Amino acid sequence: SLKMDLLHSNGVLIIQHLQRDYRAYEDFLNFMSHVGDPRNIFSIYFPLWFQLNQVVGTKMIWVAVIGDWFNLIFKWILFGHRPYWWVQETMIYPNQSSPCLEQFPITCETGPGSPSGHAMGSSCVWYVMVTAALSYTVRWKDKLAVTLHRLTWSFLWSIFWIIQISVCISRVFIATHFPHQVILGVFAGILVAEAFEHTPAIQTASLRMYIKTNLFLFIFALGFYLSLKLLDIDLLWSVPKAKKWCANPDWINIDTTPFAGLVRNLGALFGLGLGINSEMFITSCKGKNSCKLSFRILCIAASLATLQLYNFVKIPTHTEYLFYILSFCKSAAMPLTVVALVPYCVHSLMKTTEKKLN
Repeated sequence: SLKMDLLHSNGVLIIQHLQRDYRAYEDFLNFMSHVGDPRNIFSIYFPLWFQLNQVVGTKMIWVAVIGDWFNLIFKWILFGHRPYWWVQETMIYPNQSSPCLEQFPITCETGPGSPSGHAMGSSCVWYVMVTAALSYTVRWKDKLAVTLHRLTWSFLWSIFWIIQISVCISRVFIATHFPHQVILGVFAGILVAEAFEHTPAIQTASLRMYIKTNLFLFIFALGFYLSLKLLDIDLLWSVPKAKKWCANPDWINIDTTPFAGLVRNLGALFGLGLGINSEMFITSCKGKNSCKLSFRILCIAASLATLQLYNFVKIPTHTEYLFYILSFCKSAAMPLTVVALVPYCVHSLMKTTEKKLN
């Protein structure tokens, strides 16, 4: 429509302005784009928070998975274009004089652009972290403590918005999103995170509930995709556009396709459910060592180190279905490592050390 074309053309002007006048901040903006990557939730934020507060860590995975699932459904419904291919195909510019937008190695996302998954994921997880941190100070009653709580509240929410704005600007700068797409992503993420503030049932969910939730999310998404395909509506329309207009074919990554994100998130949720309902988790994280600061620090350090090793595990991409299966397994292994395997190993090590000392 004409209104959407005008919105996109104004967005292109903003992108051009950023790429021209903020070139000196290119490294920082690329870094902030990586900060907003939803995959950091599983490899960095979750290992830190789960050992500090298991309630917050569990909520973080649920918020990330459900938020990204909603992001996928919204992308399929809204059919949002990305700037780097829209400028090449739109007829709004006279004499085919389309603007020149610079591309970067992280520009060529293959899914639809609205709402921004990076902005939505970042606002989801940071909202959970900020509200969790403030929950510790809200119980302070004396006058000095109340003042300190207000200062902490102002500081943490300022940090929250600085990070969200930086992530949004970075995604617009690399020409992978229009401004309205990142704004929509931020507020959609906040709504999902706020909804889980009032959903305590996830803390006591059984493995059966995790499996049922996984099946529902997968069947609904697959059913939605197949139903529209029967109506001759291809929800993967964005993939050929990305391949056609990406400046470098090597920048196209199967990991950015819609189904890759779905499989990755379902794997993470299944791994969390498997870990929390395992004997290893009960033995280690519910035992006497779980209250010790040394136990938690060792678990955090070992979890972060182990998960970084997972980055060296490259999944073959020549067969799409094999990629999805292995991606699910890898994603499930990450929370399982944080929740059960690492704590159990640390618990066993500490127990052995105590016996030797005695």
